[in-house]
Amino acid sequence: MLDINDELDALRGVGPSLSEKLSSQDIRKIEDLLFFLPIRYEDKTKLIKISDAIADQKNLTQGKVIDSKILFYGRRVLQVILDDGTERLKLRFFYFSNNQYKQLSYGKTVVCFGLLKKNGKNLEMIHPEYKILKDDETYRTEKTLSPIYQSINDVTKGRFRNLVKQATDILRNSKPSELIPNQILKEINLPDLSSSLIHLHCPPKTTSIKNIEDELAPYKERLSFEELLAYYMSLRKLKKLAEVTSASNLSKGQQGVENFIDSLEFTLTAAQMRVINDITDDLSKSQPMMRMLQGDVGSGKTIVAAIACLKAILNKKQAALMAPTELLATQHYESLSKLFKNYDVKISILTGSIKKPIREEIENSILAGEINLIIGTHALFQEGVTFNNLELIVIDEQHRFGVKQRVALREKGGSENKHAHQLIMSATPIPRTLAMAAYADLDTSIIDELPSGRKPIKTLIISNNKRDSVIERIKIACQNGQQAYWVCPLIDESENIEADSATKRYEDLLNKIKSIKIGLIHGRQKNLEKEKTMQLFKEGKIDLLVATTVIEVGVDVPNANMMIIENSERMGLSQLHQLRGRVGRGQKESHCILLYQLPLNSFAKERLSVLRDSNDGFHIAQKDLELRGPGEILGKKQTGLPNYRIADLSRDAYLMPKIQKSAEIMMKEFPENTNKIISRWLGPASVLGKV
Repeated sequence: MLDINDELDALRGVGPSLSEKLSSQDIRKIEDLLFFLPIRYEDKTKLIKISDAIADQKNLTQGKVIDSKILFYGRRVLQVILDDGTERLKLRFFYFSNNQYKQLSYGKTVVCFGLLKKNGKNLEMIHPEYKILKDDETYRTEKTLSPIYQSINDVTKGRFRNLVKQATDILRNSKPSELIPNQILKEINLPDLSSSLIHLHCPPKTTSIKNIEDELAPYKERLSFEELLAYYMSLRKLKKLAEVTSASNLSKGQQGVENFIDSLEFTLTAAQMRVINDITDDLSKSQPMMRMLQGDVGSGKTIVAAIACLKAILNKKQAALMAPTELLATQHYESLSKLFKNYDVKISILTGSIKKPIREEIENSILAGEINLIIGTHALFQEGVTFNNLELIVIDEQHRFGVKQRVALREKGGSENKHAHQLIMSATPIPRTLAMAAYADLDTSIIDELPSGRKPIKTLIISNNKRDSVIERIKIACQNGQQAYWVCPLIDESENIEADSATKRYEDLLNKIKSIKIGLIHGRQKNLEKEKTMQLFKEGKIDLLVATTVIEVGVDVPNANMMIIENSERMGLSQLHQLRGRVGRGQKESHCILLYQLPLNSFAKERLSVLRDSNDGFHIAQKDLELRGPGEILGKKQTGLPNYRIADLSRDAYLMPKIQKSAEIMMKEFPENTNKIISRWLGPASVLGKV
């Protein structure tokens, strides 16, 4: 007797070729087929009279052929007319064989399923599925709704459906292991796994196609719960694993850190001090720090990172700070060089654009331990870069880093059997439920107050047809010594189009405002050109900087107090909030103008209103999660979130508090089931599965 834990080749019709095609979708066991859910359903459970069939909907109906002929309308068309005594139905086929034409002959009874359209008074179906009945044959309708699955590598839909049907038949005879204990199932009030899978693959005929999402929601929620639980428990196990591995104890140099803080020209906020204490406590332990530092735009995360690096250096160890772009890496290099100018900190920058001879020289100095603070992009962790004694890795703005990369980076540093400490910084405030799902292996510190003197930014929402008045406002402000950004966002997934839109706006503004200096920066320019333009803007030699979203992170120009963002309705709230954070860094009141294209629908209006009414990044991120999903907060291509099979965090994030509570019970009281759930959803071979 087959079991759902058997390999796929135990099913009828599965050979090596089909196994290989299915394994590309991580379908290797019979159980995996059951977790590959339908994308939609069709109702073939009842035959409908042609007169009762519903237009613009798929219907199952039957009738006798009263006419069948090939017509020519510039192309051959097979037209078949059915009659069931209540109404007539025209079937049209543009692709057909002579054999089909012969079979669909006068007097035959045909059952057909397809989208019904009204063409004047006539009812018709184009290319329906059909079956020709034998004499005296009665058509047997389906007992459940018919599932439709996503296509997989040349596997026909019918063949795949047959495999899932075999799997559901096995499921009915041998229930899958219910790995979530009854006490948890009762508390979360969800159906059991077996009935959930059967409902999702074979919804009963009483299920309404119109309301199917709502009717199947509890069963999908049950699977989402277990999948999210598997990922959450794997991250918690990873955290426990980190706690039993070793790291260098960086407990020396506390007095040096305090002296450095006292020497600063500004006073750190209470929130910054609290976070610094969290980090220095972690660094003083013999387990690797795995901490995420969250703080709103302008909350002062860079100085906290600098102090963490100084602590490592005072313990005679190396620290590395990795930024997502060369522009931001360069800015970190410049600001940290100034901060540490009176300290024995040998600092260097390493990016992809550095020429080979200089790069080799820097790499040799890193290997020899002559450089103790290395700043750079991803280039820091490529082959060829070997550290002497790297014990602290700081990752800035890398919310696109997944857990696998976090593990790999931790192992890049350290020495012998020790791992490096790791601090991950994010200026994108992440709602708690999302952080629980993506960063359960990290401790979290939050800088929840802005430095004193920072004034809230006033945000205005203005339509594109008032652009000329906005240009006039910018002109007057810049003539009075202020500076401004004009941001042209990515409108298409092409960097070229993004650059062109900024270039066109730049040329337009040059023609309309002759009295001020205007600069242009976009992703297609060479780094040297970008840096030169940015430097001129910082020095006040450019009044208005036209830019793409390349300036989203990190650029700090205190005199810039106006920002215009075009096509703001196309962008995520968190990204808009990040961009807005580039202004409001000086003493003057700052403004952000969100230009939008008319007409603006109610959904877009609601989103932009959130930004106008709040400067609180956490509130904005929560709203972004509710309105647009996690991809908008963490970036569309981010890898920090797993590629879930069934769960959807924008829909299921509310489950996370229950998952956290259930995980604690399971890991403590049911450790064997914990490992089985992780293996079921993540597979034994994954980085997380191994833990």
